[in-house]
Amino acid sequence: MSDLLLIATLSGLAGMLGWGLADFFAKKTIDVVGDMITLAWAHVFGLAILALLIVVRAVGGEAQYELPSSLREIGILAFFGVLQACVYFFAYRAFGKGKLSLLNPVFSSYSGIVVLLSVFVFGEIIGGWQLACLAAVFAGIITISLDPEALSLKKLRIAKLDGMKEIVTATLLAALWTVLWGHFVSGKDWLAYAAVMYFFMSAAIIAYIFLSRTSLRIKNRSLWKFFFFIGLAEVIAYVGVSIGYSQTSHTSVVAVLSAAFSLPTLVLAYFFLKERITKLQLAGVGLVIAGVVLVATV
Repeated sequence: MSDLLLIATLSGLAGMLGWGLADFFAKKTIDVVGDMITLAWAHVFGLAILALLIVVRAVGGEAQYELPSSLREIGILAFFGVLQACVYFFAYRAFGKGKLSLLNPVFSSYSGIVVLLSVFVFGEIIGGWQLACLAAVFAGIITISLDPEALSLKKLRIAKLDGMKEIVTATLLAALWTVLWGHFVSGKDWLAYAAVMYFFMSAAIIAYIFLSRTSLRIKNRSLWKFFFFIGLAEVIAYVGVSIGYSQTSHTSVVAVLSAAFSLPTLVLAYFFLKERITKLQLAGVGLVIAGVVLVATV
């Protein structure tokens, strides 16, 4: 395996682990204070962690940061931040309206759209074996996200399902963000650009909170540690995928592997929350692991 493919694979795994951990810790807070307040405080901690990383890197004597050099680039980063905030907004609104077992597989499909866009629009070249491995990971992602209840509702009309419009919107926006971010940040300073984008995303989420006149007061002090863990996990994910997009041209590898964030969430929920894993989901786990191992060896 080439060094660039190794970087892409590790970056995708960082995204998978980061977003998976974020979802796991979010289980502790969303039921108490709601999803948007959880997002707001998690991103406040995420910004603080990113600021610390920037300081540590500067003190470490590395090369100067390559900051956005024009108002145009700052505007583009603002666009990416707001776009990602919209992904969260539509996805969580969908999950609040409908059945997670029916909506989650739809949202998980965004990585497949990324591969199609990257190949047919941006001309990414993917080898046959590599494409087969990514297909296995993608199939595993969808399988993990499925629930037997979803399979028993085959005759339902998709358009009439509660939350379907919102989750389709979130899926398309997530695919658009991923493929555009992957090409925009290519060759740029991954930490500086990820930090600026993350700032605009956080600002958009907090602005929505204030516009909706939602209180950010937290009465339960035990929640603060979970906000910190969510923020830390999100930083790991965004920095991880940004490294992969910045230093390699393997957009599809990073996108598909990072989209497998349901795997660590499922495993952690099984061991620590005693949630059940179905045989179907277990098969999906095997597909993801096999696909990741093969991507790293072909």
